Parts: sequence; structure tokens; C-alpha cells
Amino acid sequence: MTLKNLDKIPLAYATPSLGMHPTHTVEMKLQAASKAGFRGIEMGFDDLASHAKRHNPGFKGEDDLPTLLKSAGEIRELCQKLNLEIICLQPFQDFEGAKDQKERAARFARAEKYLAIMKELGTRMLQVGSTDNPNTSDDYDVIAEDLAELCDLAASKSPPCEIAYEPWCWGAHVNTWEQGWDVVQRTNRPNIGINLDTFQVSGREWADPESETGLLKGYSERELNSRFEASMDLLAKTIPGEKISYLQISDGLKIDPPIQPGHPAYEEGKPARGQWSHAYRPLPFKNGYLPVITALRAFLKTGFRGWTSMEVFEERQQEEDKNIPEEYAKEGMDTWKKLVKELAIE
Repeated sequence: MTLKNLDKIPLAYATPSLGMHPTHTVEMKLQAASKAGFRGIEMGFDDLASHAKRHNPGFKGEDDLPTLLKSAGEIRELCQKLNLEIICLQPFQDFEGAKDQKERAARFARAEKYLAIMKELGTRMLQVGSTDNPNTSDDYDVIAEDLAELCDLAASKSPPCEIAYEPWCWGAHVNTWEQGWDVVQRTNRPNIGINLDTFQVSGREWADPESETGLLKGYSERELNSRFEASMDLLAKTIPGEKISYLQISDGLKIDPPIQPGHPAYEEGKPARGQWSHAYRPLPFKNGYLPVITALRAFLKTGFRGWTSMEVFEERQQEEDKNIPEEYAKEGMDTWKKLVKELAIE
């Protein structure tokens, strides 16, 4: 199957992936994305908060909604000047499956805050990552019930909003594309879709940062490749393109030695894949090893041609280097051009 209309895909960049040092301001990141030719951005909540802190000395933190709303409006105006669309606010995490009603109510109160911020940003999509909290319900019907109520809340806003549900590879109960798609179907709302990420999908089904080989334990690389290709063929045949909210692209570094006690990324009680995700996700064609092309080709075989975003996390982004936003933005666009060439090869 030849992939067509790849030139029609609108490209975005996640703001946290354009620098993670305090000197990497939102203004610098947006200007870098626009200069490199990106048409949109994923707005990271931490970037919104850092902008609020930088411009408002009395900022009281993430519960200071009035100041966050003020900053959201300022960011919207700057994006308009730079011809950038804010495709979503991300990430909204640890939402679903609360067992305590008081805690559940607190999560919906947090959702109300995010939806208010989205209105000021001028975006209609909220990215929800599958919870990594093991103390939540593992019942998919309960998870879907929470998400359905969130969808109804989002739909009630003016303008109506939608939910992009991402199965994080370190999620406590939902961590594969099949599980994520199951939950989306159970949620059964028109304003929810699945958010597919090359790192999250291959980082669960093909790779393991706790393994000496970097591969999923119990299989040879040949077996893994065969299994992963079969899984991606199934994804392409199963998920309708119109139920994909947007795509994210990144690779993963092979961790040597693996993330085990003694490794600087190891934290007792925290999933290794989560730690891996936070600082070892380069752009494709750099020094990663995941089957990014196989995953991305499958995503696009669904017929999806909507927003596709670069979301990478590396230790280098934490350095005090004013060139980082422009460097990553330019490399991101160069990467996309290489990906298109690779995807054209059957």
C-alpha cells in the first residue's frame, strides 16, 4: 500500500520538547517552531506555568487560575502573530479510575480548570495520558465511565472540546494501543479519539529499558520484529483514521546499562519506562533504536492525515543553551523530511 498525501499532513511541535531549561522561554520556543516551518504546537502545562511565573512575580503556582488564564491569553495572541495553531493542552495525567469519590471529584475539578485554560488558549483538544497510578481501578468499564463523563463535560463547553486519550507505555492499566483503543470504544463518545505515539507504542511492544539487550524479554530480535509488524498490521486494519486525535513522533535510546538499581534514571517504585520516557527520547535518525518507521507507517495506513507532532525528551534540552529551541525545531523539520522519504519506500 503506497502512502499518499503525506505533504498534506500539518506538523506541530510539543513546547516541552523545544527546551527544558528556565531560560528557554515560551516566546523563544514559539518563534523557533514558526521559523522552522511548523504550523502548530502542543502546549505543555509546565510551559504555561513557567510563562505565568516569569511574567507575574506574584504567581502562586498551578492553582492560581486567574494568572494562568491571563498567560494563556497572551500565548494565544503570540501564536496568532506567528501563524501557529495550538492543537492541544497537554498532559492531563492521573485522571481516570479514582476509587475514592472525594478524589474523583478533585480530578474533575482539575479538568474544569484545564478546560477553562483551553478556552483562553484557543484550543479544543485536551490530551489525557493513561494513568500510571497503581492505586486506581483496573476495571476498563470504570475507566471508560470516567472518560465518558469527562467527554460530556468537554462537549458542554463553548466551543465544544474533545479528548485525545494516549496509552502511555508505563501506564498502570492501559499501556498498549489495543488497550487504549478498547477504552476509547467503551467510552463510546464522538469527542474522544486515540493519540498514537511512535515511542509509546514500540516502547511497550518491542523494547524494554530494564533489559540488558534493550528488547522485550523472552524473544529474539527477529521474533520481536515479526510480532511488532503483525501488531502494526492489526492496528492499521482496526483503528479508523477519523478516530485518531493526532500523532506524536520520537525515538528511544537503548539504555546501557539498563534502568535498574544504580542507573541514574532509576527511582525505586517508579516504572522504568516512565523514567526512560522523560529524558531518553531523541528525534528519529539520531541515536535511537526503536522501529519508528514501522509504527508510523501503520498509523498512516489508517488513512489519518491530521496533526502530527514532534515530542522528544533528552538531557541536552535541560542545558542552559539559548540555541536549543531553534536547534530542535530545525532538526525536527529535517527529520520529518527524512521520514517522508523512508515512508515512500515499500
